[in-house]
Amino acid sequence: MLNILSVVDSTAVKQAINGAESVITGVGTAIQESAAAATHAIAINPNIDIGDVILMTLLSILLLLLSGMASGSEVAFFSLTHNDIETLESRDDSASRRVLELLENSDRLLATILVVNNMVNICLVIITAQLIDEIFIFSGIWDFVFKTIVVTFLLLLFGEIMPKVLTQMKPIRMASLLSMPMKVFRWLVYPLAIILMRTSSRVSRFAMKSAEISIEELADAVDLAETGSEEEQKMLSGIVSFGQTEVVEIMHSRVDITGLEADATYDEVRRVIVDTGYSRIPVYGDDLDDVRGVLYVKDLLPHIGESDSFEWQQLLRKPYFVPEHMMIDDLLKEFQKKKIHIAIVVDEYGATQGLVSLEDILEEVVGEITDESDDDEDKLYEKIGENTYIFDAKIHIGEFVQAIGYDEDAFSDVEGHAETLAGLMMEIKRDLPKRGDELKSHGVKFFIATMDGRRVDKIKVEVDG
Repeated sequence: MLNILSVVDSTAVKQAINGAESVITGVGTAIQESAAAATHAIAINPNIDIGDVILMTLLSILLLLLSGMASGSEVAFFSLTHNDIETLESRDDSASRRVLELLENSDRLLATILVVNNMVNICLVIITAQLIDEIFIFSGIWDFVFKTIVVTFLLLLFGEIMPKVLTQMKPIRMASLLSMPMKVFRWLVYPLAIILMRTSSRVSRFAMKSAEISIEELADAVDLAETGSEEEQKMLSGIVSFGQTEVVEIMHSRVDITGLEADATYDEVRRVIVDTGYSRIPVYGDDLDDVRGVLYVKDLLPHIGESDSFEWQQLLRKPYFVPEHMMIDDLLKEFQKKKIHIAIVVDEYGATQGLVSLEDILEEVVGEITDESDDDEDKLYEKIGENTYIFDAKIHIGEFVQAIGYDEDAFSDVEGHAETLAGLMMEIKRDLPKRGDELKSHGVKFFIATMDGRRVDKIKVEVDG
């Protein structure tokens, strides 16, 4: 029995060894056949034209240098920092001036680099392929494989990677060296660069137009965003609504304007300035509908010691009038353009409705701005309980609903033409309000706390929880 098992085991081992030898022999044969096939697939062209090979080689090297120059220029010019620009501006040499001149029209410079780089790379691919065909003879797919590997390697290493790495090490020096070639290329490819710039500009405008969202959608997005503090949320909301806000919504109403009569004495002028603390005061003739100018307190400083007979009216500056329905973003541009900080708001008949300042516009974005001359009396509302407030009657309806957490159009069905909380009270009551009146609308209880003559002064507001 043992002899039989030994015979079986030795036979199995021999069969396994023979099988392994067959596999090894097969693999070796396959390798030899593949090597032979590769040898037959790529062969040296016996009819090489040495002159053509030298010419195409030199041309390929030149194109490869140009490709590297274009790639390096992109990094050299567009990686310059603000400090690098200041360094170039401080130098008084032609190369630095050329770099600054090219950067003045960066879009054209980038278009020039892209046109040159792509044209050179296309020419390099074509000539390199011709050079390979001149030197080698291929069969099958080896032609495509060999050309792809060689051309890709040359372009990536010498046309992209090395130039960009070397240029990034010393961008100022390389930008100065490449400024003259790029200026020549800018002139040579000008028509193609202009076409590229105009085409990309139109595509960008079309993309931006198709991507536009409405103010309502943007406002909803800001409301849904839960990131940032409460102050940041208010600022974002102010930015969104900035272009949709009219002057009449933020102005100081006519009754709150502190003005000077044109025939006031110099002592009276100084007294008003000290009492109010304002730096710019409107000056009127018969009444506020006849605003003749604006007195800047700083203009009085050189004449602070003058007698009471001093003709201060000669220091008046020309008033700037704006319509009440002008958008505040447009007014901000006008303030910047005319370098002024204050405007008189008039209605369609030219009557003075109020006054608006640069500070009023900025407060729409950044919130309330206070300085050393402001006090608690200037606050338009105060929260005295969980759902209870004391409002100044002159607060705008938009600010009022924002303060109590209501939607902007919460009272649109009853506010009529009213713009302030006092006007809203008149619209709700349909009569002149009196001290002690209690009104209720849209879940809000209004109580007229104080009056200033016939004008509503303070209103207590309770919001239903």
